[in-house]
Amino acid sequence: MSRYVLGLEEIDRTRAAVVGGKGAHLGELSRVKGIRVPAGFCVTTDAFRRVVAEAPSVNDRLDRLSRLKPEDRGAIRALGAEIRRTLEGIAIPDDLAAEITGALAELGERAACAVRSSATAEDLPTASFAGQQDTYLNVAGPAAILQRVGRCWASLFTERAVTYRLQNGFDHRKVQMAVVVQRMVFPRASGVLFTADPLTGNRKVASIEAVFGLGEALVSGVANADAYEVRDGGVVARAVAAKRLALHASLAGGTQEQAIGPERQDQPALTDAQVVRLARLGRRIEAHFGRPQDIEWCLADDEFEFVQSRPITTLFPVPEAGDGENRVYVSVGHQQMMTDPMKPLGLSFWQMTTPRPMAEAGGRLFVDVTRELASPASRAGLLAVLGGSDPLIGDALRTMVEREDFLPSLPDEGPAWAPPGGGAPTPIETDPAVVAELIGRSQASIAALKREIRAKSGGALFDFILADLQEMRRVQFDPRSMQAIMAGMEAARWLNERLEAWLGEKNAADTLAQSAPNNVTSEMGLALLDVADAIRPHRDVVAFLRHVGDEAFLDELPGIEGGREARDAIRAWLDRYGMRGVGEIDITRPRWSERPTTLVPMILGNVRNFGPGAAKRRFEQGLQEAREKERELLGRLRALPEGERKAEEAKRMIDRVRTFAGYREYPKYGMVGRYFVYKQALMEEAGRLARAGVLREKEDIFYLRFEELREVARTNRVDDRLVRERKDAFRSYGALTPPRVLTSDGEAVAGAYRRDDVPAGALAGLAVSAGAVEGRARVILDMAEADLEAGDILVTAYTDPSWTPLFVAIEGLVTEVGGLMTHGAVIAREYGLPAVVGVEHATRLIRDGQRIRVHGTDGYVEVLP
Repeated sequence: MSRYVLGLEEIDRTRAAVVGGKGAHLGELSRVKGIRVPAGFCVTTDAFRRVVAEAPSVNDRLDRLSRLKPEDRGAIRALGAEIRRTLEGIAIPDDLAAEITGALAELGERAACAVRSSATAEDLPTASFAGQQDTYLNVAGPAAILQRVGRCWASLFTERAVTYRLQNGFDHRKVQMAVVVQRMVFPRASGVLFTADPLTGNRKVASIEAVFGLGEALVSGVANADAYEVRDGGVVARAVAAKRLALHASLAGGTQEQAIGPERQDQPALTDAQVVRLARLGRRIEAHFGRPQDIEWCLADDEFEFVQSRPITTLFPVPEAGDGENRVYVSVGHQQMMTDPMKPLGLSFWQMTTPRPMAEAGGRLFVDVTRELASPASRAGLLAVLGGSDPLIGDALRTMVEREDFLPSLPDEGPAWAPPGGGAPTPIETDPAVVAELIGRSQASIAALKREIRAKSGGALFDFILADLQEMRRVQFDPRSMQAIMAGMEAARWLNERLEAWLGEKNAADTLAQSAPNNVTSEMGLALLDVADAIRPHRDVVAFLRHVGDEAFLDELPGIEGGREARDAIRAWLDRYGMRGVGEIDITRPRWSERPTTLVPMILGNVRNFGPGAAKRRFEQGLQEAREKERELLGRLRALPEGERKAEEAKRMIDRVRTFAGYREYPKYGMVGRYFVYKQALMEEAGRLARAGVLREKEDIFYLRFEELREVARTNRVDDRLVRERKDAFRSYGALTPPRVLTSDGEAVAGAYRRDDVPAGALAGLAVSAGAVEGRARVILDMAEADLEAGDILVTAYTDPSWTPLFVAIEGLVTEVGGLMTHGAVIAREYGLPAVVGVEHATRLIRDGQRIRVHGTDGYVEVLP
């Protein structure tokens, strides 16, 4: 076997390190029965490494390249050009050139060939790298082939390739380049075939694009393409484009554009029979590779030849059901305001926490609502609750109901649907003592947990946690707790409906809920203002905090004037709220107590933007506005016919909102507090396993499910390969966008706002906190990078409770994900911030720094000139 050249027939998918992604896939593709692949060979990565070794100066430039950021475009361009010139200037050693020309002779020494780059980080399941390196078509003759091989090696360092690697975290030194040389195909038509719909993700729909001539015209955008969709062996959609240009091989070598005569411009590139045959071949390729494929094909002499097949990297995975039945899944993350992927330990804890079974896909959790959606008895409740919380979920579910052939036919019987732990709410007295009692019981339960878990380790620890999870579920889904939450929600709904009908007042409950008592999440944001008050008088402390580098800064503070007071204030805040953090429903995510440096930018922002006593003033202002609104509304009601009755009813509901609205945030606070106690105990156990050499590092436990970790602790053995695979999978999940509603066909069902009250050009969303505000948009995806000024409007993907400290510094809120009772909405109402949530693609459609107007009462956002 040659070290430098391998025939395609010698290659399979396991050889990517030797022949790159493209070469490995082509070799594997050539093994699929009934699939034609143009003959060819690969120049291996060993040849690339040998050539690079001839240029020691490349090493220094690679060091400099690795230190750049994707936005350093000028430096990337200059350094990349230097490396390319160096590589192109190296003469290919004689023995290597002889191997390449020898393989070329087997194709026909003067045969026209395609010379194609094949990097080792190309066509991966998690990153395609498509189009990042160079391809040369219709190249003939040994000298020309050798020259193009050298250019392919150099193309590893084009600006676009280097930038792509930097963006995706690939080490430049670890990416090697192979080159594929294949006999050229001169097709009548070419194109791409996706064995799943790349837009919706539907695995049962094949999507085909076709042009006359070479497929490069489609890739480069020179030619319009015909589009076809195939399902169940038939063409279900077609759009024939006006094709005015095609790309063909040139007699002089390379390619050239050719005009298409008027008589052919509107003719389809493929017949329906050819489309169906191509889709059938695509299914054969997909079955061989075991996942949906992005396939490049050519049609010559009425035979399809395939010149590439790579995994479609953008599809969201489908939950495994195993029974072949149609299913409809609803995203848990969109309800919990955490659409990022979760690690396996986090997934298993959340599944053990909630009473309803959940499916997994792409590191996210989904609830199967097929039966509830199919049954008329439960459907109305499901649509009312989920649609009321998130209209886009509601609309997507209605879309599925309208597809009469998808859902099973179930009788109109059975219980109505209710949220997990819910059910029909029973009356509860409007008494603040009820909330105080519920909070006291939760606090006592967590205090007992902290006392008892200290003595547990090994198997006893895991047994204890399993038992305590039952206690947590008892507390979390205590009927009286659920009644208190529902009482506040139902009272707010009653007020909004009745006061709009009686007085024309929209979303009145939003103002009435401001500064409600017992809202532990809004209190957290105000308490951080008090921390700023303790720090603001001490200039040396402020200066020190501006340059904090690691988590030890709290221990260093006492050495600075005023530092002891600052440290005590921060620690007191952490004692109460330090178990929280971004993505807190995932037990594996860092907590503020573990990374207090994440608080520093928010504290400094509060020092800069506010004066002493801001927390108390803010709370009192909200309370005053709520009381004034109550007086105003009751006065207006009394002036109506039957006004005394209406005012009396409204007063009862206002009291219920004030009594119970704040408690909505407490159960999750209690759950997260419990999670942190579990995590601390499990990390101690992980430390023991790491010291014993069982684990490479403590954090490896995050990539094991609870029962798997329990077994590791019992046996002192871990499957390192499984941990590595889970880490790789988790990294890949971060690039995926989870759908609100997903089917067993893999289709991400998009809902829509079907409204006619949104001005042209405005962005529709869900109104969750009344009022209107205009200001500068700050588009922030990472809370640690927030740099807010007074008057800014926060625009982000989602907010969980950890974002609350930022709310004190903003005037309005816009999120892509959210519902009426999700945390961002609750806190926005508490603080009196106009807010619109569920605005699709808000972080892309609104640019950082633009002026926008948020219509929190009517539910839309305007981008201003």
